[in-house]
Amino acid sequence: MPTVLKNISEIRRFFHRNEDPVYFISATNFNLLGLDEWVKNFKYICYIDCYGGKHPNVFCPSEQPHAEFQSIEDINNYLLQHKEVIDFIKRRGGKPKFVFLMFDEETERLSKELGADVWFPKAKLRSSMDNKIETVRIGNKAGVPSVPNVLAEVKDYADLQKTCEKAGIGHDLVLQSAFGDSGHTTFFIKSEADFRRHEHEIVGEGEIKIMKRIDCRGSAIEACATKEGTIVGPLMTELVGFKELTPYRGGWCGNEILSTAFPPKVRQKARELTFKFGEQLRKEGYRGYFELDFLIDKKTGDIWLGELNPRITGASSMTNHAAFAHADAPLFLFHLLEFSKKKFDLDTSELNDRWADPNMIDSWSQMVIKHTEDSVDICTESPETGIYKMLEDGSVVYDRFDYHRRAVESENEAFFLRILQPGDYRYEGADIGILVTRGRSMTKSFQLNERAKKWIHGIKKTVEGKPLPAANAGPVLADPAFKIL
Repeated sequence: MPTVLKNISEIRRFFHRNEDPVYFISATNFNLLGLDEWVKNFKYICYIDCYGGKHPNVFCPSEQPHAEFQSIEDINNYLLQHKEVIDFIKRRGGKPKFVFLMFDEETERLSKELGADVWFPKAKLRSSMDNKIETVRIGNKAGVPSVPNVLAEVKDYADLQKTCEKAGIGHDLVLQSAFGDSGHTTFFIKSEADFRRHEHEIVGEGEIKIMKRIDCRGSAIEACATKEGTIVGPLMTELVGFKELTPYRGGWCGNEILSTAFPPKVRQKARELTFKFGEQLRKEGYRGYFELDFLIDKKTGDIWLGELNPRITGASSMTNHAAFAHADAPLFLFHLLEFSKKKFDLDTSELNDRWADPNMIDSWSQMVIKHTEDSVDICTESPETGIYKMLEDGSVVYDRFDYHRRAVESENEAFFLRILQPGDYRYEGADIGILVTRGRSMTKSFQLNERAKKWIHGIKKTVEGKPLPAANAGPVLADPAFKIL
C-alpha cells in the first residue's frame, strides 16, 4: 500500500482492503445506505431492524427496558450500553471506529470506554456549529450571504415589529430558533395572530433568527472539508411541507437529484458558495462531512444560505449513490479518509470540476412518508423493505426483497425502506418509511407529480392499524420531539 494515496483508484483500494472495523451507529442505516459495499469491515448497529434480519451487515440487538428516548443521541447511548452490542464489537476485535448521525459528549465517553475512536469532530464543536445563529456568522465570514435577517431576542410582538423596522426587513417574516428539526422550530409570522400561535416557542428562547420572507425554492448540497480542500457534491431539490408526506408546514420530506433541477448558473454559484463555506469551516477547526440548505429566490435566482448541518443528513443517501459516486467514490469515503490519518494528495479542484459535469448526475428521488392524519393507533401491518412495482392501474405491489437501491430498474419500480414496524404506535408525524424512485417526484413548478402521489397512496394503503387499548386512549402519546433520519 503506498504511503501517500495519490488518486481515486488508490483511495478505493485503501478502503477495499481496510482491516479496522468501522461502525455506523444510529436508529436506522438509512443515512449511509450502501457504504458497507465500499468499505471492508463496515457494519451498521441499529435500533430499528428495517430488513427483518435479512441484511448481512446490519446488527440490531434485542429490545431492553430503557427510559423514553428524547433524541437520536439517546438511542445511540442506549445502543452503546447494550450488552449484545458491546459483545458484538468486542467479538469482532480490532480498533473500532464509530460514525454517527447525531452524538453528544456522553456518546463520546461511552465510545472511549469501548476503546473506539469517533470519526467526527468533537460533539462540542458540532453543537456550536449547529446553532442556526452561528451559521449566519460563519457564512458572513466566508462571503456566503443569508436571507436579509436580524438576530435578536424577542420579548413580544411589539418588540418584534420594532426590531424588524430597525433592520428594514418588513413584517412578513420567517423566525427560527437556534436549534431544532426542520418544520418544528421554523415559524411563519405575518400578523399578531400568527405570533400568538407560536409565542411560547419564541419568547424566552434566547437569540432568534428573524428573516425577511422570500418566495424561494429549497435546495440541499453536501460537501466534505478535508486538509486538501473542500469536495462538493451536487445541488439537490428539497421536498418541503407536502401534506401527502408530512403534517409539518415547512418540514423536510425528501429530495431529488437531477442535473437540470436548477439553471447551470445557479448550480455553479451554489457549488462556489459551498466551497467557500467549507474553507471557512476548516479555519474554524471543523473538518469532514457537512450539508448546506440554500434558498433560491424564484424571481431573481439569488442564492441565500438557509442552514448548516455539520453532519451527514437525510439527503446523504442521495449524494452517496449519485453517478459520480459510482464513477469515482462516495463523498463520505473522503470523510473517512480525512479521519483515518492516512496521507493523501488529491487535486480537489479537478475532482470538483469533474463532479460538476451534468453527466455525473443521474435522476433519482426520495420521499420520506409520514403518517399525516391526526390519529393514534397500533400498527398491525406495514410494507416490508424491498422493491415495489406500480401496475398499469396505478396500484402498488410488493415484488421482491432487496436492500440495494440500484435494483430499481425503471420508473415503475421503487425501493422502499420500512421504518414503521407492526406493534409500533402510529401517530401523526410517525415515519412509515422512505421511498426511492428513478426520475422526478415533482413537476417543473415544484409540486408533487401524479406518479409520486400514486406511489405515496399505494404505500400508505398497505399500512393497517388497530385501536389503542382503552387504558391508553387518553392524551398520553405525544409526538416525539425529534426525527430519526
